[in-house]
Amino acid sequence: DIRGGGAKRNLPHFDDLVFLGASVSRYPLEGYRETCNTKVTLGTRFAKKPIELDIPITIAGMSFGALSGQAKEALGRGASAAGTSTTTGDGGMTPEERGHSSKLIYQYLPSRYGMNPDDLRKADAIEVVVGQGAKPGGGGMLLGQKISDRVAEMRTLPKGIDQRSACRHPDWTGPDDLEIKLLELREITNWEVPIYVKVGATRPYYDTALAVKSGADVVVLDGMQGGTAATQDVFIEHVGIPILAAIRPAVRALQDLGVHREVQLVVSGGIRNGADVAKAMALGADAVAIGTAALIALGDNDPKWESEYQ
Repeated sequence: DIRGGGAKRNLPHFDDLVFLGASVSRYPLEGYRETCNTKVTLGTRFAKKPIELDIPITIAGMSFGALSGQAKEALGRGASAAGTSTTTGDGGMTPEERGHSSKLIYQYLPSRYGMNPDDLRKADAIEVVVGQGAKPGGGGMLLGQKISDRVAEMRTLPKGIDQRSACRHPDWTGPDDLEIKLLELREITNWEVPIYVKVGATRPYYDTALAVKSGADVVVLDGMQGGTAATQDVFIEHVGIPILAAIRPAVRALQDLGVHREVQLVVSGGIRNGADVAKAMALGADAVAIGTAALIALGDNDPKWESEYQ
């Protein structure tokens, strides 16, 4: 069976963690006197132009085809207003998202759909996708009814026909080959923009270590709660591990290699609210990415928001 969204069954989550408030052993801060800075910088390892965000909450990659041009524009507008970044997803870069995203990450995927070197050079960072949380190690599906004339043209596909996305990139099979690919991307962009490596949460310690070995500036770790446009039901429900269990092994790998905070860690998959963000960062992440939560926000048509943006 093919379906979209994330896992429907209950999984261990950030609700199982609590914060320890201040008392004697930890002196409390006074919020009206002492400021809290939410800025974060991603890509400080090799890139000449790291990405500076006002908040540590980014918009995850969601493909054009799964999302409309209007949705891409809305996400770009919202992210720019909040001072953070968006990500293209599969299917290439649209003028809507580049035109309205102050900071745009270009995903380089196994499918190569919509891959355009000119668009790649327009990006503020590149994210090489090894896998994603909803389907690590498995390809995806773009249903035929989503392949409009414009999507078909961008992806060089026949209109209205189901299209499978590849399960792995044809240009590399391991960290040594991946290192060569990352060097190619750095040469294309003159070593200016950060390069992320995104992995699905399966063996987070080893995958994070190998992403660092390949030369990544940022590691993106996606838990099994992550959504998808469409893939096999058995993948969504039974493959991968929850993000709660994946963060600490990934952080430990960075610490063992002596690059924690030098190579930034972005986690995604099931981030629902500010408490989840704070807990993920307390566990050692530098930032988070949200996808489904942002799409839910797109459906909020309360008149008060309309009046604020008129």
